[in-house]
Amino acid sequence: MKRISLSIIVLLSVTSFFSCNDNKTTKILNGNTIFSVSEFTALTNYKPELKDSIKTIELDYLNSMDNGFIIPSERQVQGGYFTFTFSIRNNTNSPQAFAYKIYYQNESYKWPELDSLSNKEHELISENFYGSWEDSSILFKETSLIKADGEFHTIIDSIRILGNPRNETLCYENGKNLRWRRNPRVGNYSFLLAVIPNDTSSINSIPDHIKNICLQNDGRYHSPYYYFRYGDAKKLPTLMSLQSPVTLKVIARPDLGAGIHIDDGHFTDEEVKSASTNLCGNDPDLYSKAAFSQFIHYIDKSTNLENIPVIKDVLREGYSKREYNWNRSFYSREELISTTPQTANLPCQTVYSDPVAKKIVIKNPGTVPGKWRKENVGIISRNGLAYGKIRVKAKLTELLNKDNMWNGLTNAIWLINQGGGDGLWNLRRPCRKEGYMATYWGGREDKRAERVGYSEIDFEILKTPSYCPEQEFPPVLKIPMANRLDEKSWNVPWAEEITRHDAEITVACTNWDMACWEPKDYGVGCIPVTYQGHTFEAHRWDHWYRALTEKTYAADDSLFASDYYYFEIDWRPNEIIWRIGPEPESLRVVGYMNDKVTSIPNNQMLLIITQEFHNTKWWPGSPYQQHNIPFPLNDIFGEIYEVVIQ
Repeated sequence: MKRISLSIIVLLSVTSFFSCNDNKTTKILNGNTIFSVSEFTALTNYKPELKDSIKTIELDYLNSMDNGFIIPSERQVQGGYFTFTFSIRNNTNSPQAFAYKIYYQNESYKWPELDSLSNKEHELISENFYGSWEDSSILFKETSLIKADGEFHTIIDSIRILGNPRNETLCYENGKNLRWRRNPRVGNYSFLLAVIPNDTSSINSIPDHIKNICLQNDGRYHSPYYYFRYGDAKKLPTLMSLQSPVTLKVIARPDLGAGIHIDDGHFTDEEVKSASTNLCGNDPDLYSKAAFSQFIHYIDKSTNLENIPVIKDVLREGYSKREYNWNRSFYSREELISTTPQTANLPCQTVYSDPVAKKIVIKNPGTVPGKWRKENVGIISRNGLAYGKIRVKAKLTELLNKDNMWNGLTNAIWLINQGGGDGLWNLRRPCRKEGYMATYWGGREDKRAERVGYSEIDFEILKTPSYCPEQEFPPVLKIPMANRLDEKSWNVPWAEEITRHDAEITVACTNWDMACWEPKDYGVGCIPVTYQGHTFEAHRWDHWYRALTEKTYAADDSLFASDYYYFEIDWRPNEIIWRIGPEPESLRVVGYMNDKVTSIPNNQMLLIITQEFHNTKWWPGSPYQQHNIPFPLNDIFGEIYEVVIQ
């Protein structure tokens, strides 16, 4: 390893420092140095055989629900702490003690410490994830007396990364620090060391909120990284800060074969007990290790379907456009089935964790006459995270049959805020222009609020046009007339704009910004957003609409007829990038938004993967309406092979 040696140069011709050990004054002549620090290195006990400058670790999901993610866990490093070392040389004429403190920071998903426009500390820097000793009462640690022998003396200490490192009270409940409410982020972590003479004057020269990162100053938190890299630390001649050449890369790779936990709230204890298996239920073992739960959709009663009374395997048996036209024309109102999309009656019936193949299988169950069901199915992650490249490898159901008729399902991979309606600890940052729309479901008359908890980032893939709609929806579809003797009256042709993309489905990328008007390019209608030379059309219906959506056509056979496909949401503090592709190294961008056009969520979110029967009134202009699609005859499967967040 290359030797790193830094020294503190005393700038005054004569200066003094006071040791709190012996309270003696030592004079330092101009040109001499007080101390030198050499070879600060973090992670010295983690994969010591690897000489790489970046060491990789995966989050340990075991017991993470109660404690949050701890990096490293005791299963990864003996004792559960990373060690770090540095060497210090006393350049004075007598033994001296010194003081030091280590900090860590996530460098992948952060706001820059220095605002390039104001040349000051970035206003959102308190959102960055950084920490130090988990015991906030420990400020700077004291070394033993270092001899004035001209030699470097090695200091060994330890640190770990864990949730809520500033011990913020909003993460507490009943006196307990629920560290999972601000879990460590994935990505790269740096380690910064600060060293100073261990005397009262020197230590008091450092602000209290830097010595103790849990303290606020002027009503907000301030980053120690700004202080040491750009701030007043540079004015202190006896303070040294340096960064470890070894950094840590954190990846989340939940085990899909570890089972599925059934959360409280939807099913009764009797229902859970009757349906549980060793890989699905709510027993303590699954609570401690399962990374996913069964997801139960909220069903909006206003999306009721008047569905044709037909049961058919659209994908395998076929369902032609001619049949679709016949069914939508000749069933009377009295014959239609009035129903909403359904959710599971019992847990563990439509989701399955395979411990051998390390995958999760989901299925929309078939139906029988008299028990009419279009049932949504899905899974939801149990551990919340803020930011990351969330990449899913999956073979979700095909959406089109050989006649390119839609089976009524929407394949969705999406993120949603953790905590639900009671998640006051997980609110988004304030919207400083009129506030957010207060609720997810309200209309334009809904009240506005400075802060809300709701956030959502979506992939929704279904049969709908990809154009950016105006108030009139092209293409205008001809309305069929129910005349059995005249085929042309009911078997009306589709517009060329539909048939041109007959074999394609639409990948819709959406960010729910709750209509915060703060972004400078906030707009209504079709808003061009350019990324890497490609322009996407982002659409918002009106000033009160809570989401911004971009749409891209893709071949159904590529996404869902192949053995698997990749879907990635790259969620950063100032932008969101949606990518899809056959392999991780060949992903293409299908959506992009930044904080100039939409409010990017900064709260902790959960991953959801679903196959669901959307009401097509949500997607104006869709050629096929959900209520004219048959109920499924057979189970419709989707398989999730891998989830990686980095």
